[in-house]
Amino acid sequence: MDKDEEVHVRNWSGTYEYRAQSVEAPTTVEEVQALVARSPRIRALGTRHSFNDLADTDGVLVTTTEIAPEFAIDEERRVVTIGAGTRYAAVATWLTEQGWALHNMGSLPHISVGGAISTGTHGSGDLNGNLSSAVRGLQLVGPDGDLRWVRHGDPDFAGSVVALGLLGVLVRLELAIEPTYLVRQDVYKGLPWATLLADVPAVTSAGYSVSVFTDWVTDPIGQVWVKRRLATADEPVPDELAGAQRDPGNASQILESEDDNTTQQGVAGAWSAHLPHFRIESTPSNGDEIQTEYFVAHADAAAALAAVRELGPDIAPHLLITELRTIAADDLWMSTAYGRDSLAIHFTFKNDTAAVEALCPRIEAALEPFAPRPHWGKVNTVAPEVLASRYPRFADFADLVRRVDPDGKFVGRSTAGLLAAAVSA
Repeated sequence: MDKDEEVHVRNWSGTYEYRAQSVEAPTTVEEVQALVARSPRIRALGTRHSFNDLADTDGVLVTTTEIAPEFAIDEERRVVTIGAGTRYAAVATWLTEQGWALHNMGSLPHISVGGAISTGTHGSGDLNGNLSSAVRGLQLVGPDGDLRWVRHGDPDFAGSVVALGLLGVLVRLELAIEPTYLVRQDVYKGLPWATLLADVPAVTSAGYSVSVFTDWVTDPIGQVWVKRRLATADEPVPDELAGAQRDPGNASQILESEDDNTTQQGVAGAWSAHLPHFRIESTPSNGDEIQTEYFVAHADAAAALAAVRELGPDIAPHLLITELRTIAADDLWMSTAYGRDSLAIHFTFKNDTAAVEALCPRIEAALEPFAPRPHWGKVNTVAPEVLASRYPRFADFADLVRRVDPDGKFVGRSTAGLLAAAVSA
């Protein structure tokens, strides 16, 4: 891509324009290796679903999304090997055809696996780890262009999964798989705010994966989407959830159009067709939106939600929707769920940069008592030194980065400040 073209490269929603000198899309791993070896500064770019400058660099951006998908299952180890640029939609479709499954999916199945893994992107479920927790091995192109595997059990593994692109260009992954399973999705309406705040776990544990949608001011809360893992397609489900009633139809338009939403009418089907919010076969249009998201300990969920709700009248005019989800704790050093079961408080804002930049500090101040960790790929105003303090293994991660990439080839705009915070700590 030449200079005249690359200046127009933006993220998925069109709200961020990349400033790299060029954006390259090699079609083989060998081409990635050659590009990395000859580039003084380089960063990996996924399907561009980040809303900030995390992936950006003053040098070269490289995407592996143009490398032909490759799939291989090791049934004995129960892992699938895939290309990092492959989208979850492709992986899920192929695995389902083979009789296998992943433990979880994000709401949008069209994101690249490598990008989601590197930023700690998640699905939902009290007992479900984020998407990164399924990783059993990573193949990276290092600063000299050489390939190396880091696998579960290796000393650096826990620091190498959610690595923000700082350890090299991720080209292949091994993910844990399990036999395919059925999921049914139901929508409940009429959940009172007081009921949710009185017992958050009673709601979030109602299914395998639960999402609560709110605008922070309407009471009762808009909708609760409950995805249940079933043994048989005709397994009964309750018509009531904490005072909310099950709606037999699809939800009203929360995500794009109803045609883009996965089936919500209590019909059981393959995990791949029901765990995401969006249909695999219907790629949503670019969203004219800005996203931000904060993770707090699940134990602090009620207090954190009550604190943010105080800002509801100021948030609502700029909001498209908020989604609340839960994620199980993991041991991945830079994961937003490291060491604590978490509640994710997600905001999809209207495309108004000034309004979002004004609201973020206020939301962050309300959540400050709960040590919120912002999503690595979404808009926030938390200072790098504060971010660093919220990750118990941050100093170890910074040491790992300096060991693997001593010349800082993979350090970008925002990650430079993050690593500098480790030095000054």
